Amino acid sequence: MGHLDTNSIFLLIAILGPLATGLVLLFGARFNRITLRAIAAFGFSCPLIIGLLLYSLFEPSLVGEYNFELRLPTGLESIGIYLHLGLNGISMPLFLLAATVGFAAGLYAMYSNAERLHLYLALLLCMLGGLMGTFASVDVFFFYFFHEFALIPTFLMIGIWGGAGRRGAAIEMTIYLTLGALLSLLGLIALYVQSGADSFSLLELRTYLTAQPLSETVQNNIFALLLFGFGILVSLFPFHSWAPKGYAVAPTGAAMLHAGVLKKFGLYGLLQIAAPLLPAGADHWFPWIVWLALGNILIIGLVTMAQKDLKMMLGYSSVMHMGYAFLGLACFSVIGAGGALLMMVAHGLSVALLFMLSTCIYHRSQTFELSAMGGLAAKAPVLAGFFVAATMASIGLPGFGNFWGEFTIFAALAETDLTRWIVAPAAIGIVISAIYGLRAVAHVFFGQPKEAFVARLEGGKITDMQAFEKLPACILIAGLMLTGIFPRIFSDDANRELAELYPQEQSNLPMIQSAALPADLEAPKEIKH
Repeated sequence: MGHLDTNSIFLLIAILGPLATGLVLLFGARFNRITLRAIAAFGFSCPLIIGLLLYSLFEPSLVGEYNFELRLPTGLESIGIYLHLGLNGISMPLFLLAATVGFAAGLYAMYSNAERLHLYLALLLCMLGGLMGTFASVDVFFFYFFHEFALIPTFLMIGIWGGAGRRGAAIEMTIYLTLGALLSLLGLIALYVQSGADSFSLLELRTYLTAQPLSETVQNNIFALLLFGFGILVSLFPFHSWAPKGYAVAPTGAAMLHAGVLKKFGLYGLLQIAAPLLPAGADHWFPWIVWLALGNILIIGLVTMAQKDLKMMLGYSSVMHMGYAFLGLACFSVIGAGGALLMMVAHGLSVALLFMLSTCIYHRSQTFELSAMGGLAAKAPVLAGFFVAATMASIGLPGFGNFWGEFTIFAALAETDLTRWIVAPAAIGIVISAIYGLRAVAHVFFGQPKEAFVARLEGGKITDMQAFEKLPACILIAGLMLTGIFPRIFSDDANRELAELYPQEQSNLPMIQSAALPADLEAPKEIKH
């Protein structure tokens, strides 16, 4: 049992705090808006404050183990299920990502004009609590349980507060995500059964499978279940169609949390569980991962270019950028996995910011149609500045975390002859993202406004961003710049942990901790797939 100390209790509070606050707000129909905001503020800020505290206390020397470990009985001990919590170098960045995006989404939601605000905030808090639990879980069962728990509010929020076409989008989302969840569950159960372990603890699974690896055939089959199960949840091509439609109709808070954080569940599962425990399976499915990832980048990239609706464009863009993370995973190396991890964090921050800003644009223009807008920068220069910065981050401009994620993934691809050819088509994706990103900026803020929009611009109704919009935007931009300037805040600890999970010859290569100094990159060594 993990040692029960103050820090491990804090970790538990980071999960239970939002859930308890959400439960209070469920019965808050009679609360006035000030009371609602005060209660909600506690729930949304609790994970972030605790997350920053735990990050400051994180002990990097515990490689192969977990910081702040806590193991509580659940009544299901006979089948090896405990509430086993902890953080390592891989889960810590995503834990902080969830806390940061959750806080930003909560701040924006508290001042929204949503009907039944108490219910809206309650569901958002339950979603946040589930996310915190997902990345803090050492027990594979609870890792899955918390993810499913976080999904439920997503469906409810789309059904109640979603935009036009929400019924069809919700049905498609339900079908795809249910299928993905079922496949990943079957894969996790098969992994547990075949390992011979006595519990669902990831540490125990590693111990058993290190001592006695599964046969190649079994690894191939289980990895396939996890790849396609998790892949559907991450919107891996061609199982992606649910994501753009779902995000387009989802209320802003749900879109920020799902696209920014919840979608990283599948990538995290592949990074932390599937690839390290099933190396032969990863090797077998390597070509599939590469080709499907390139489908995300190139095919979905071209589809993104064709979009005329701002929110649909952002939805497809989110799907497209997941391809780079899959390419990082496909390298099955420390440097590749590290790049994927940093990409996950940076993409989560940038896509959450873009979805929030798109709603800010809609409130001023009353449309998402790109061709119907123009010249908005004259009336809302701060909004224009934030959107340009978020777009540049998404494209991968140096100075933002996205750059180092993509840079490291490209460095990993260039390591061997087996993957070097992928660099060129993957680089085309960056050009594509620059085209549609800059086109959106031009259409919305600097283009010649249409005649109908001129009247709105001159009507005096359009104002710049308000304080409740600026604050979450500043938080997310600050996170992007911090990871862009100091990638080592996450990469040092992640590198140590990944070197333990991916014991390849190249594990001594500099990962993103030396990304700020590209000249430090050493001569690559060959890896085998």
